[in-house]
Amino acid sequence: MAGFADLNVPQGPDKKGLQSLLEAAARLGYSAVALNHVIDFKEKKQEIAKPVSPSELFPSLPIVQGTSKQLKVLTRLTLVVSDPSHCNLLRSTSSNIRLYDIIAVFPKTEKLFHIACTTLDVDLVCINVTEKLPFYFRRPPVNMAIDRGIYFELLYTPAIKDSTMRRYTISNAISLMQICKGKNIVISSAAERPLELRGPYDVANLGLLFGLSESEAKAAVSTNCRATILHGETRKSACGVVYTVKKLRKVEEEETVPASKKAKTQA
Repeated sequence: MAGFADLNVPQGPDKKGLQSLLEAAARLGYSAVALNHVIDFKEKKQEIAKPVSPSELFPSLPIVQGTSKQLKVLTRLTLVVSDPSHCNLLRSTSSNIRLYDIIAVFPKTEKLFHIACTTLDVDLVCINVTEKLPFYFRRPPVNMAIDRGIYFELLYTPAIKDSTMRRYTISNAISLMQICKGKNIVISSAAERPLELRGPYDVANLGLLFGLSESEAKAAVSTNCRATILHGETRKSACGVVYTVKKLRKVEEEETVPASKKAKTQA
């Protein structure tokens, strides 16, 4: 995949509406989108189903504007976690979770944000943009997430819909930028209608309001999205890999023992 991507298109039951969103995304110049399936444990205990293949949902995919290539459609799972016990599902290696191209987590507390950044095997950490954050971002977990190749996702659709949400979006984004210095940021839409989608260059301009530089804002809708997808591919392929370490033979160990020490032990 090259070019621009929107990694958050909500996967609703309306296939026709979803098709319209994909056509709008291709028309705006996006090369890839991720259909987002959200699980909120606060509502009720939900089973995680296998991701539905895009070929099963759509008979044909739209052609990306200015190219001859079809829009690439990925699968994404977002878990909204409000209790540490919810994270146990992400530590399971045998569940359907591993079949998704991208795994994201939406932590509701500072403790869960810390866990998501430091220990969970995910690709994206979602940042709340619809209300004031209940905690402050701290440098150690954010830096660890960056070192682990995890990206932080900001949504722009709430900022378009409502002036209050716009204030929260910009405020929360700037708070994050002060800690991460513009690194590992992905900007997505979460658009439910084609009218809510914006072109990648418009989204990059919104990134300037979030405290990103021009190059960082462009990366947030292009190269950082690509890196997130690659991180997901690596996570899927690395699942179940066993690492082995060859032990030194006894002869080699004896050769490394000093002669004086060897004489003492023999005596």
